[in-house]
Order: sequence, then structure tokens, then C-alpha cells
Amino acid sequence: MKKPFHLFLLLSIILFGISSFGQTKNTEQAYIFFLHNGFVQQHDLNEIHPEYGRAEYNEIINSFKADNFVVISEKRKKNTNGARYAEKVVKQINGLLKKGVKPNKITVIGTSMGGYIAQYVSTYLANPEVNFVFIGCFRDIDMEEIKDINFCGNILTIYEKSDVLGVSAIKRKETSKLKINHFKEIELHTNLKHGFLYKASDEWIAPCKKWANGNYELK
Repeated sequence: MKKPFHLFLLLSIILFGISSFGQTKNTEQAYIFFLHNGFVQQHDLNEIHPEYGRAEYNEIINSFKADNFVVISEKRKKNTNGARYAEKVVKQINGLLKKGVKPNKITVIGTSMGGYIAQYVSTYLANPEVNFVFIGCFRDIDMEEIKDINFCGNILTIYEKSDVLGVSAIKRKETSKLKINHFKEIELHTNLKHGFLYKASDEWIAPCKKWANGNYELK
């Protein structure tokens, strides 16, 4: 019985960067919650999107880990309800905060559907010190179809010029009723349409890392 328990404890520390048996030792450690896109949710990781190719989920995770971030992520189950999943992430973040992790050391990054979940996390958590990156996950029609989102926190949005599924989110920022300490947008020109966020590309990953490290000027 000892081996399974020790294995569980080890996995808990690796996945969450914390132990439920006490305070975190390093409150300066930076954490990233990565929320993947809808294709990854609905398909196996080795499946190929007919237009965008393979979603490089593991490569994206490993890129963040290579820069010493503790990454909290999982492949969501098919047909996961995004708003409900956001509540789960909020609980995980609150767990870290209770352990003594500083809110500005926590960053929630979401691509496409994962970006919408991240927006709900921002709304539900309502903590202006936490960092968020929304990638390829806003359309003008959202203002009418998704009225219950309010940005809150340090907000970076990234979208691709050729992508009709993700445009500037300035409209959402201007109508949000919660506090936004920092806000920036990046427009990419990869010509990959929505497929840009399938790739483990520094075009969008590098700014995410800067934002997660508190570089809100992205210099």
C-alpha cells in the first residue's frame, strides 16, 4: 500500500506544484493554468484537424515547463461545459492563494474554447491581481450571445489577423464592470487563420511567458 500512496503524493506535487499537507515553500513560484482548444477536447491528441493539422498540446505545455513555470493542465472530457469547468479552475486558484501563492504569480492562459473558459474564470474569480491571456477567443457577436462575461485582472489578448474566429476584444474590455489593472492586445500576422493556436509557436507563447512573469509592457 505504500507505493501507490507515495506515487499519488509525487504526482500531486508535480501536477499542482503544492502539497495539501502544508504551505508552499516558494511563494515566488509562477503558475500557469493552460486551457486547450475545443478540438483537443473532442478528439484524441494524435488526431489531425483537416485544415489546421495536429494540435501541439504537449509541446505547448513543455514549452512553459522549460521556462520553470508550474503548469496545471489536463485534457478535458468530451462535451465539457465550459462555464462549469471554469468554476473548477477558480477553486484550484483559490487553493493556491490560500497556500500563500501571490495572485500575480498565477496566470490563466486559454486558446479558442479554452480562452472562453479562461474568460469565465476571470469573471468568477474577480481578482484584479491574477494574470490572464485570452487567445483566439473573441468575436464581435459575443457581445450579444455571451453577455455574462466581465474581464477582471491583468488581461492580455492575442489574435491572428487572418482568423475570423478571434478578433480584437476591446469591446469586451470597454464594457466590463470589474477592475482591469493592465490590458494589452497583440495582433499576429502568421496567415495561419485559427490554426495559429494549434502550434507551439513563440509567436504567441513568448508573450504569454512575459505576461506570466509580470512584464506587462511585453518588452
